[in-house]
Amino acid sequence: MPLAKPSLYRAAGVAALLAFLPATAACTQPSPSSGPAESSHGMTDNALPGNHVHALAVNSGSGQVLLATHEGLFDVTVTPATKIGDTNDLMGFTVGAGNVFYASGHPGPGSSLPDPLGLMKSTDGGKTWAPLSRQGESDFHALTVTKSGIVGYDGQLRGSADGKAWEVAAAGFAPAVLAGHAGSDTVLATTENGIQRSTDGGKTWKAVPDGPVIQFAAFADPTEAFGVAPDGTTYHSADAGVTWTRKGRVATEVQAIAAGHGSGGSPSLWVATVDELMVSTDAGATFGPVNAN
Repeated sequence: MPLAKPSLYRAAGVAALLAFLPATAACTQPSPSSGPAESSHGMTDNALPGNHVHALAVNSGSGQVLLATHEGLFDVTVTPATKIGDTNDLMGFTVGAGNVFYASGHPGPGSSLPDPLGLMKSTDGGKTWAPLSRQGESDFHALTVTKSGIVGYDGQLRGSADGKAWEVAAAGFAPAVLAGHAGSDTVLATTENGIQRSTDGGKTWKAVPDGPVIQFAAFADPTEAFGVAPDGTTYHSADAGVTWTRKGRVATEVQAIAAGHGSGGSPSLWVATVDELMVSTDAGATFGPVNAN
């Protein structure tokens, strides 16, 4: 099964979204006072490092916002962004419980690591990585953690309790993004035909009825989830992806998203666009530059 390509998914996702719109009446619409707000910013101090962003994640332990790119891992919590560790092409990246990082992709120039990298693990904030499994076999383009393990997609949807032994899930779809949380076994998979949802750590899946077509998904906690459609429309779910509310819109092309809880305790949604990193503290209704004064 071929890997889902972001550009192809975007085109297919837009078509699917347009075809799906008449059937989304069941999705809750925002009130006029909190209607969709477009956000678009030019190149600023928030300009992102790397030529291509593959993943965005929040380290709840340190508060870091982490960007996985073609040129490696960056801490974008501060400006300018800080490079972490070696230059590897991190196609898949996720943060687990206890500040443990997991990644996959391809080795950087001059590296002696196998290609593809398989699943790697870091326990020092991404400075160094240790191989776990499937070195030279798997390039996980989609990767997430759950309460009971890890779920990844390398052409097949796989689950592992320890990151070493894997089981292939019976799933008839190719996810663009997998979203989970270390405190839950619920996983969301975004596809061009709609959202797929698992409540057993990725072993079995069901389509979300009346859900929006989203390209990106992320959990802020075990119950609050966010999604971004191919056209930039943002969605929020308060029941772990069962139902969704349309919130706002990001006008610039989105590359990756992440969610978590800010200093005030409210859920925040970070969006890496082709230009910069933006954040929303009102459930995706409006966005602003991360380092705005």
